[in-house]
Amino acid sequence: MSARGQVGEAAENTLEDLDAAALAYAERRAAASPAEVETLRDDMVRFCLPFAGRLARRYRGRGEQLEDLEQVARLGLVKAVDRYDPERGSFTAYAVITISGELKRHFRDRTWGVHVPRRVQDLSLEVGHASMVLTSVLARTPTVAELAERLGVSEAAVLEAVESAAGYSPASLNAPVSGEGEQEFGDLLGGVDDDLEAVTDKLTVAELLLRLPARERRMLAMRFYGNRTQAEIAAELGISQMHVSRLLSRALAWLREAMLSDVPPRWEAGEARGGHHGMQVTAEREAALLTVRVRGEVDRDTAERLRVGLRHAVSTPGVTAVVVELSAVPLVDAAGVGVLLDAVHAAGEAGIHLCVSGTQPYVARILAVSGLAGVLRRC
Repeated sequence: MSARGQVGEAAENTLEDLDAAALAYAERRAAASPAEVETLRDDMVRFCLPFAGRLARRYRGRGEQLEDLEQVARLGLVKAVDRYDPERGSFTAYAVITISGELKRHFRDRTWGVHVPRRVQDLSLEVGHASMVLTSVLARTPTVAELAERLGVSEAAVLEAVESAAGYSPASLNAPVSGEGEQEFGDLLGGVDDDLEAVTDKLTVAELLLRLPARERRMLAMRFYGNRTQAEIAAELGISQMHVSRLLSRALAWLREAMLSDVPPRWEAGEARGGHHGMQVTAEREAALLTVRVRGEVDRDTAERLRVGLRHAVSTPGVTAVVVELSAVPLVDAAGVGVLLDAVHAAGEAGIHLCVSGTQPYVARILAVSGLAGVLRRC
């Protein structure tokens, strides 16, 4: 009798006794030629096909076609037959483990719409099965604590498995929001990223800031990046709060104009038209009277220029009186007060009559607060 007939006869006699058929297959395979081994293998696989089909049907109703599951189970059966070793125990038990493993691997790798760790996938299946069992027993939906107790895991693990189950068959972003509407689900997600839209403007502002003087850059950084108040900035820089406000306004106005222009305008805050310094000092003499006209802000950057001009005025030969005309000066800070005080002392030593005229209200208030109004005469 041929080897094929012997295996077939063993199969018929055992009525699908897999263990007996496997032992007979292993015994005859040891003494068979390569061609006969191939025939015996085919007969053994064919004999076990109904068993693989029954295992595949256990996984019906999970979103996969039965034909696909049977193909996966048959692949697991072939692996079980090829790897079977009689010395390791029952073929039936080994085949169940191998075929079930192939089926589970198929669900893990091919059917999940979103990648989920294997342990979570397995626990998700167990949670689903335990939920059905407890629902039939309790006649209600089981709680997370009850599921955790039955499976011997933590409640956090059960919640993770339940949430991950949504990744098995995620909703399509192209699914319509309503039955008749044209709007898709993906249209409801996301929105305009204002930060992304502002990237170009931020890069432009960063480049323009480099064109500003160091003091203005520092003030802008303290105000808008350091969240400092104008009073705090003024105290740190040694100028008045009003001066800080004026400088910030100038810098911001220039930045706005530069942002709207193809070519950035020239920075004019510290310079006047024609390239001259923002504060101008001119002198007019009539006999022994010398009038010093000041135009522009007197601050830390311009104070030295005024100090030199007043020192020169009080030391001019033949001059007995000096009038400092401040009608065109909108601001005098602490450095400017120091310059005027220096001029008062220099005029006193030279025996020159020094007075101021035309002070604007803010400048007059600065002179009064500093105490200089008491020593500096008004013309």
